[in-house]
Amino acid sequence: MSALQTDRIWGQAQGILPWLSQVRRDFHQYPEFGMEEFRTQEQIIRYLDEMGIPYFKSAGTGVVGIIQGGLPGATVALRGDMDALPIEEANDTEYRSRVEGKMHACGHDAHMTCLLGAARILNDAKQELAGTVKLFFQPAEETVGGALPMIQEGVLENPRVEAVFGLHVSPDLEVGKIAVKYGQMNASSDDLYITVRGENGHGAYPHKGRDAIVIAAHVITALQTIVSRNVDPREAAVITLGVISGGTAANILAQEVKLTGTIRTLDKHVRKYVKERVREVAELTARSLGGEAEVVLDESYTSLVNDRAMVDLVKGCGETMLGAENVRVNEYPMMGVEDFAFFAENVPSAFYHLGVRNEEAGCIYPVHHPRFDLDERSLAIGAAMQAYNAITFLQEKK
Repeated sequence: MSALQTDRIWGQAQGILPWLSQVRRDFHQYPEFGMEEFRTQEQIIRYLDEMGIPYFKSAGTGVVGIIQGGLPGATVALRGDMDALPIEEANDTEYRSRVEGKMHACGHDAHMTCLLGAARILNDAKQELAGTVKLFFQPAEETVGGALPMIQEGVLENPRVEAVFGLHVSPDLEVGKIAVKYGQMNASSDDLYITVRGENGHGAYPHKGRDAIVIAAHVITALQTIVSRNVDPREAAVITLGVISGGTAANILAQEVKLTGTIRTLDKHVRKYVKERVREVAELTARSLGGEAEVVLDESYTSLVNDRAMVDLVKGCGETMLGAENVRVNEYPMMGVEDFAFFAENVPSAFYHLGVRNEEAGCIYPVHHPRFDLDERSLAIGAAMQAYNAITFLQEKK
């Protein structure tokens, strides 16, 4: 496929940068929560229609585009997530969010844009492609997770997908760089709900009741000892309680307190053990103080483990396109979660980071921050990288 050399892909990506910026800014101004991405879905479909790329809807608000190459071959998929966060944007830009309390503060607007850019590059050269490229526009990464419903609906089949590539913007990484990670990249997560129950009483006579707030305070403190005293220090685990609510008046002992949080682990055996200990510690601590605790654990995302061969491919593409000095290999996994993990659990996959940092332009804030923004030059780089990853995989499978 001599016509699709690196310089051609790079040139195409740079040539559509103004369009990429326009697309990203439109997504950014109209953010939508998970499984509510109706306008976003319509816009994606409009862009695919303009490119003549067939598609079908998946997982409610998701979209799957299909680029059929002119030559027979394997099938590869590229993924971009779609949903926004419940954050009020603090940036004062012409493209800031127009929806109160909603913001693309995790870069999913950029992820969709990079995927559309890759689609444009690949579609222009589809007669030279030896195989098929599926485009996964996935809803609800931040909430209930859209990857698993898409998989359950069969997006990895007919034809069978043999590899999936995804990226995530990184404000810790300078624009022009990417970062890859071999093996485990992200943690698993479990949602934690604890209801602590005591007995109402007058605040002046605490001995006649069972103060659920005091009991809950002891439960919160005791739970933190699981990581510090029960988990092997060489392993990783995080227990976070982010919401606490209870009580009705200043002079009434609370009868009930609700705690909500998450558990994040890397190892599956540690995951099982920590969940067991959370239940034991909460229930027994509450009981020792005359109350009770009900613990509900909902399994959320599995850990994201990259395939070594697919990481080799991304690393090689990055070194060829950006230069070896602009490809970083991360040593440690992250405790954040990512439902791309479900694709990686089913198909050899690679997930990597795209640098978007530019200190001079003020693009320095972390994701999930009200002032998060990115250097839009990264859009062309992400589009080029994803297109190059897909082309390289299909060439190697010939």
